[in-house]
This record gives sequence, structure tokens and C-alpha cells, in this order.
Amino acid sequence: MKPLFRLLTELSSRKWVSRMTGAFAKSKASRYFIPQFAKSYGIPIEDAEKTIGEYRSLNEFFTRRLKPGLRPLAERADALLSPVDALITGMGSIQSGTMLNVKGQDYTVDELLNRSPRTLNYRNGFFFVLYLSPTDYHRIHSPVTGTIVEKEHVKGKVYPVNDFGLREMKRVLSRNERLITYIDHECGEIAVVKVGALNVSSIRYAEPLPDKLERGGDLAYFEFGSTVVLLTENDIFVPRSDLAVGSKVKMGESLGTLIGK
Repeated sequence: MKPLFRLLTELSSRKWVSRMTGAFAKSKASRYFIPQFAKSYGIPIEDAEKTIGEYRSLNEFFTRRLKPGLRPLAERADALLSPVDALITGMGSIQSGTMLNVKGQDYTVDELLNRSPRTLNYRNGFFFVLYLSPTDYHRIHSPVTGTIVEKEHVKGKVYPVNDFGLREMKRVLSRNERLITYIDHECGEIAVVKVGALNVSSIRYAEPLPDKLERGGDLAYFEFGSTVVLLTENDIFVPRSDLAVGSKVKMGESLGTLIGK
């Protein structure tokens, strides 16, 4: 059965499928599906910035903002904030450039970052794989106060990044489309890797996007659920001891402590 699922996933992972889905999600007709979509996924519509009837399309609802104050930022200035509401599906120390055992597969930082020269900064850093389901808030925020030093758009596939995709498909995090942002923080560099997925019609930066980011400020958003891989530079981060694979986190929550070099 698994080979059949893999074949069907391969056939449905073409960009045109996501484009068609995205085109419908942006259409006015799609707004009639918002109530059922919200009910099906158990989305707390009372948290949304607008009432459900004010959204003109499914896409507008996917990328909704929340009411002010619902995602307070961790008080400690040295905290690395979660950039998203998500399930942690992988985390750990990067060992000589390798992220070990992400749903049974190993990934190299080199392939994830598209063989960027900046890979050296992360060979012995720390990583989080943060999965956003359709239920989750879809906007991505800056995990630190810092300056954007580089951005890269990596074209690729749109395989699913859910549990099946990560376990059964080959190295989806480094084969899928990615939007990579490198942020220079006073303690070192942070890489925020936004990974596209099946039915994600696009990954977009917030507009306007300043060069200087404030912790918790708007960075980007998915036009459906997907995954963020968060990398910290070598020797600058100590994770919270109570976090593990399977933990749920909210945007603005502390993932651990950043330390100076």
C-alpha cells in the first residue's frame, strides 16, 4: 500500500496542482467554503482579527491575522522565539552538518540551504522542524531582533510535509520549494527556512519587509499549512529542557536561550 501512496503523492506533487488549488483559494467563490473549512479543522474563528464573513476568499482566511495580544512574546530578551504556531516534528544538535533522525531520515544542512557558503555557520548549531497543520495560524514571525543579511528562493517540488511525507517520501525538506532568510542577531546568525508543500500555492514575504526585524515582527506567510526549519549558528543556543519532538508551541513562545559567542 505504501508504494501506491508514494506513487500517488509523486503524481500530485507537481506545481500546477498547487497553482490550481491556489487559484481557487483566491477566488471569490471560495469564500463560501470558509465556514465548513473552519469547522472541519476545528479552527478557533473567535481568535481571527476579522469576523468570518469579512474574509473575501479562502486564501484571505488562511493567511488571517489574529486579534492583538493573543500571542504574547516571551519576556526574556535572550529568548529564541518560535516563529509560528506548530508541532515540533524534529529538533536537536546539528552534528558535523547533519540533522539527525527527522522522522527517520537524516538531512544535511548543505542540501537544506542549497549549498550556500553560509552552511559553515550551522555545521554544529541547533535545529527545529516546525510543522503547521491547516488548523494552525499561518503567519511567520521573526524569532529574534536582527538584520536580514541574505534571502534566497529555492525552486523545488511540493511534496506533503505531514507525517506521511516526512517518513515515506525521500528527503522532502530539501527537495521542496524553500524560501530562506538569514538574520544576523547580536549573538550570531539565524536561518529561517520556509518549506513549501502540497497545496501551498505560495510562500510570501510580508509587505513591506524591512531589513531590520523586531522580535515577533511579521516575516512571511504560507497560503496553507507547511513547515519552517529554524537553524541557529554554531554554539549560540541552549534549548528548553522540556521541549521534545511532539511538543506544540505557539508563536512568540521561547524555544530556548541565545548566548553570546
